[in-house]
Amino acid sequence: MATKSSIHIKPCNIASSEAHNRRTAEYMRHIGESRIYVVPELSTDNEQWINPDFGSPDLRMHYDNIRQMVKEKTGRAMQEKERERKGKNGKIVKIAGCSPIREGVLLVRSDTTLADVRKFGEECQRRWGITPLQIFLHKDEGHWLNGQPEAEDRESFKVGDRWFKPNYHAHIVFDWMNHETGKSRKLNDDDMMQMQTLASDILLMERGQSKAVTGKEHLERNDFIIEKQKAELQRMDAAKRHKEEQINLAEQELKQVKSEIRTDKLKKTATTAATAITSGVASLFGSGKLKELERANEKLQDEVSKRNTNIEKLQSQVQQMQKQHDTQIHNLREMHRQELDMKEKELSRLARIIDKAFRWFPMFREMLRMEKFCAMLGFSKEMTESLIVKKEALKCSGKIYSEQHRRNFDIKDDILRVENDPDDESRLNLTINRKPIADWFREQWHRLRYGARVPQQEERKKVEDSNYNRSNLISNLKSTPITIRVLFRLFIINYQSKCSLRFLLKFALIKNILQLIYAQHIVTLVIHFLEILNKYR
Repeated sequence: MATKSSIHIKPCNIASSEAHNRRTAEYMRHIGESRIYVVPELSTDNEQWINPDFGSPDLRMHYDNIRQMVKEKTGRAMQEKERERKGKNGKIVKIAGCSPIREGVLLVRSDTTLADVRKFGEECQRRWGITPLQIFLHKDEGHWLNGQPEAEDRESFKVGDRWFKPNYHAHIVFDWMNHETGKSRKLNDDDMMQMQTLASDILLMERGQSKAVTGKEHLERNDFIIEKQKAELQRMDAAKRHKEEQINLAEQELKQVKSEIRTDKLKKTATTAATAITSGVASLFGSGKLKELERANEKLQDEVSKRNTNIEKLQSQVQQMQKQHDTQIHNLREMHRQELDMKEKELSRLARIIDKAFRWFPMFREMLRMEKFCAMLGFSKEMTESLIVKKEALKCSGKIYSEQHRRNFDIKDDILRVENDPDDESRLNLTINRKPIADWFREQWHRLRYGARVPQQEERKKVEDSNYNRSNLISNLKSTPITIRVLFRLFIINYQSKCSLRFLLKFALIKNILQLIYAQHIVTLVIHFLEILNKYR
């Protein structure tokens, strides 16, 4: 069956993509001797191309350069993680993060060259502005067959003693950004359908059916291999049922043959008896008829012997086929078990490491929570690292997002700092200008909601409180002894003439007056004195 053209594009996982595409030594050690889908003997046929305008061949460095470019062009940090928001209808809508580097897997033929794939990438750049950064042509991947291929399979071939079904494909790593605007390219479903048709035309392959027609979802490499192995198991089960039916037919035929043998024995006994009778008659009629009967008897015995031999051969073949089938099923299940054991061991190892990190570093869990919270606010990884790991205070301007209020708030030259919660030392808290961020958000929300009304009301209240205090002071002053009012006048004269207050306190008269004042009059005196000083400044 001829391979149909197909291309599947998804966000590029930089770390795993480069290791897989370049066939690094660490990657080859990781997949182990099982060689689930890679045949190292065929890796020499692989080809690769790196865009000369790419600069550094390291995708991580290119990703960081894109992040810096977006910051310079748009003035905002690149939104890298998926986030959620509530729509107008109340439903939660997931907003995907930016994927500046994406990878497409393109199915090719066995005779497809690197130049053909480059032509496809250049045409994609011309039409949609997505720039191919790297191209890898892989001809060493596929899956092992259990037994011989089907009659219509023209692509499978032998590697050693086993049959191998190749999966010829190419990986194309695209830069999905518009470097003039700092925004991501937008391709709709119609553009992706045109890209499928373009691949079919350039590679001279039959176009595959759309997902909307087949209803099938794209499978990742390992999932595809597992599905193939499941299909192979189903095929083998069907073959096993067919063989069991053949065994049943053979057993029925064997019973029939045994029945015929018993009939032949009865016939032989009857023939022997007839021969004896004939021998008695032979003396009367001659021996010609007797010899003819003996030849027929020998012929019948030969046929019975041949049939018995055929039955034994058939039983031997059935047993051998059953053994082969059981061996293949056992090997396939053993491969599945090893794969599952490897994945379970890896997950268990990661779980132990995370649990150990939580126990050894009690603040690690809280730091992870704070990292997630900073990402939700819109902070970059560098800002988050400076706040949480380096414990630095950052002076920032821009916008931060509040999940509670579902909106952005402006900050300008504000100081951000991650500190221990004063009420709970085991928790971290993000503060803005030494104020917890929850209180800061609440204050900004009230300021936006009520506008300038709150400051005006507060100012009016302060004026009213001041007038009330002034009237109370005057009434209290009128109720105080005459000596207190005389002391006020002396202080005022001292303040206006710029004389020293210590000079007036030397007088015994003032000391005596101060001794005569009650405790409540002292408070009134001090407050009113300060108010008068403020008036005369």
